[in-house]
Amino acid sequence: MRRIAGIVLAVLLIGGVVAAVVAGRSDEDTGTATKTVRTVIGSEKAEFFADPDVVKALAAKGYTVKAETSGSWAMEGLDLEGYDLALPSSQAPAVELATKYKVTGTLPRPFYSPLVVVAHKNAAEVLAANGLATLDEAHRGTLKMAAYLDAARADRTWQQLKGAAKYGELTGTLYLSSTDPEISNSGALYLAAASYVANGGKVVATDAEVDRTAPLLHKLVSVQGAQQSGSDAAFRDFVSGAGNPLVVVYESQVASLLADGQKPDDLVVLYPDSTVNSDHTVVPLTENGKAVAELLSSDPKLRALEARHGFRPQGEATEFAAGTTYLRQELTGVRQAPVPTAEVLHELARRARG
Repeated sequence: MRRIAGIVLAVLLIGGVVAAVVAGRSDEDTGTATKTVRTVIGSEKAEFFADPDVVKALAAKGYTVKAETSGSWAMEGLDLEGYDLALPSSQAPAVELATKYKVTGTLPRPFYSPLVVVAHKNAAEVLAANGLATLDEAHRGTLKMAAYLDAARADRTWQQLKGAAKYGELTGTLYLSSTDPEISNSGALYLAAASYVANGGKVVATDAEVDRTAPLLHKLVSVQGAQQSGSDAAFRDFVSGAGNPLVVVYESQVASLLADGQKPDDLVVLYPDSTVNSDHTVVPLTENGKAVAELLSSDPKLRALEARHGFRPQGEATEFAAGTTYLRQELTGVRQAPVPTAEVLHELARRARG
């Protein structure tokens, strides 16, 4: 229950789940010598570490970060000997890694991002017309999680929803696409939020509560068929127009897209009224890893770059999402669901996939 089968991880790795993302070079233009820091990260942070401005800011402090991407939960099955730090996308897998590698002390959480649902405009308008969502801006709204879960229990289809018939792409079962919860953090956190709502607004903690919520979670996952191993690929597919019209992603991925100057007219961001924050948590494995973790938390330039890439830095109010009609600047009115223990979340993911 607590461990991902080694043979599955081996197949995933051979298939390319872990892709190298080299953030920086061993020698910057200034010729400044830097210490190379090897790290494994969730895929949604790949663009951040590859950003030339991030590379420059780290090099100015004497570090070159060479990063590889992996599903956050899959990191537990990797051999991280020789690495300096791991940076999964939430606290639960980080705690598991810290236990495995005997890392003590408080694990730094430099930034966070809530889960959101990206929707094509037609889909969002149909959800709103049927009481499953509300829209407060042309590109922003709220997903009513309890109503959505009721629809999932009843196996509702798009064809059963008022106003969907005029959109040929809205057919089949209504569902949210998510990543594989056994290896990907966003998929696991989606189950955490859904199980919290399904459990009457209480975090799932007992065997009885697992038994009660698992059938619905299995329905949420099994309807999707094959799932992506990381949120980055799932988000890119959505932006390209492929796949399901409703996809669970991180707010930071949308913010990063907007920061690049893209403003898709067909994109609507729905904040679930009960969601989960993804607390990106560092597991320092060496002194160099600890130093980079501290920089990510405290260096003003890096914190500004984190915000530019859509992450919400911990510990201070930032001008996040100012001037956009896609994202909320404040998260007031969005309930933060507690995340079950790693053991319970593993079991929910196993039962959901089973």
